[in-house]
Amino acid sequence: MINGKSWKYGDNVNTDEIIPARYLNTTDEQELASHCMEDIDKDFVKKTSAGDIIIAGDNFGCGSSREHAPISIKALGISCVIAKSFARIFFRNAINIGLPIFESETASTEISDGDNVKVDISSSTITNLSTNKEYSFTPFADEMKDIIEAGGLMEYIKANR
Repeated sequence: MINGKSWKYGDNVNTDEIIPARYLNTTDEQELASHCMEDIDKDFVKKTSAGDIIIAGDNFGCGSSREHAPISIKALGISCVIAKSFARIFFRNAINIGLPIFESETASTEISDGDNVKVDISSSTITNLSTNKEYSFTPFADEMKDIIEAGGLMEYIKANR
């Protein structure tokens, strides 16, 4: 179960807005997290708390294939991203590092900035606790769910050797 406050963004949030290229000279996850979303929302890191949720429109994570983007989100403590759709390379990178992402057009449209949101992965539902509205999302394939639950692809491989 995931619970958190929502932070809402629009369509086509690209990887350079998620983690600007000027910070790609480090692999330190906490350093990356300290600059998460700063080019689209300069106060994002200051105002978020562990467990919060990003809500976005279409094509979240478009742009370059940098895995630093989902790493910065996860390292900041964001529990998941809900969007209308994700850029395919971002989708794969997020799964590979164990960041839960959910596609739900209605949820991403109707959930507002600051709403309290609950995600139940087992029932594939998103509940806006601020409005008591419930939404569904397409469940992950078992293998993808196992990768996310393990904390990412490398942890999954280590555990299943």
